[in-house]
Amino acid sequence: MSTPPSPPPGPVHSWPPPSPQEGWGRPPGFQQRPPELNGFALASLLSGLLCFPPLGMAFGIAALVQIEKRGDRGKVMAIVGLVLSVVMTGGLVFTVGRVLGAAEDRFTSLTEYSDVEGELTDPDDLKAGDCFNVPGGDLVDERPVTYRIDCARVHHGEVTASRVLEAAEVAEPGGSGRESEDACWKAQDEYAMDTWALPEYAEMFYYAPSRESWQQGDRKLLCVIGTTDEEWRGSLRKDAGMLKPEQAAFLRAANTVEFVMSRPPESGVEDALPEYRAWAREVHAALGAEAKLLQADAARAGLEKVVPAQLKEIEAARAEWQRASQAKTPAEFDRQWDRAAAAPSLETEKALRGAYGLSTAIPQWLEDSQGDPEDLEDGPGRGPSSESV
Repeated sequence: MSTPPSPPPGPVHSWPPPSPQEGWGRPPGFQQRPPELNGFALASLLSGLLCFPPLGMAFGIAALVQIEKRGDRGKVMAIVGLVLSVVMTGGLVFTVGRVLGAAEDRFTSLTEYSDVEGELTDPDDLKAGDCFNVPGGDLVDERPVTYRIDCARVHHGEVTASRVLEAAEVAEPGGSGRESEDACWKAQDEYAMDTWALPEYAEMFYYAPSRESWQQGDRKLLCVIGTTDEEWRGSLRKDAGMLKPEQAAFLRAANTVEFVMSRPPESGVEDALPEYRAWAREVHAALGAEAKLLQADAARAGLEKVVPAQLKEIEAARAEWQRASQAKTPAEFDRQWDRAAAAPSLETEKALRGAYGLSTAIPQWLEDSQGDPEDLEDGPGRGPSSESV
């Protein structure tokens, strides 16, 4: 048996030749690892949700910077956290401002309360003749905090009437308030009958139920003479019990005339001529009642000369008011109204009041309104009225 010859020297090749080796590659089934979630982005969102907005803003900014550099995930989360933190920060700043403002107001109010003289008293417990103070001297308040004090000491207000309203007395609780205002003007006329004797800065205030408080059972009407513009000591009370019978009777008639004249219809003459004619009849009747009383007093000592002069002017005014009550047009009514208002003389009434032993100091409101009937709408013998609401 022969032996095969040995292969020749040199490189040996197998068949087929092996495939060339590739460079470094990924093993089969390998997937690229996703970018990591940025921790600051998550912290920003959580801080905004958990009401730590300043931290959320800082974390949100840091997250956006890192995401831009490193390509981390969470950009949307960082933006949401940043926006939420900004909104929460604004709300926090607003809330803190409101709280601090309220605390400052509360502190100021407490300081005012500590400076108020008198005994803390519920307004519902005040009665006619009581004097009181309010914090800061502010009587224009829906329900003031009142401190009852002796009228001989400096005070802000004096109660002229305090009573319970009946439903029939109020056309619309909390509405225009004219019924309550009228009731308080009349109460003041009975409490301080000599309206010319009131100080110039005395004002009428009233506190009536609102719509809401009426539904909750509030029926109290409080009428007040306020003297907050000047320091005032002593009572302004001068009712019928403090006057002579003839003085009280005259003032009651004169105050009725002033009251009726000061309360024309609320609409203009052009829109409510029938109401104005009816009002003219009321004024005519009130003047007639005053004339009747003066005729009965004409023989009293000291009144012999002044009463006839006043009666002459009253009759002249009544004639004009009667013509006004029959006016066919608004322009005609206005003409008669002007003539009626110009008929009385302040000097004649001053002399009459002096003869009765009453104040002869003509009020500034009356001097200002002389010859201009529309200026009488603020009310007789007083400055402007003020409502609590």
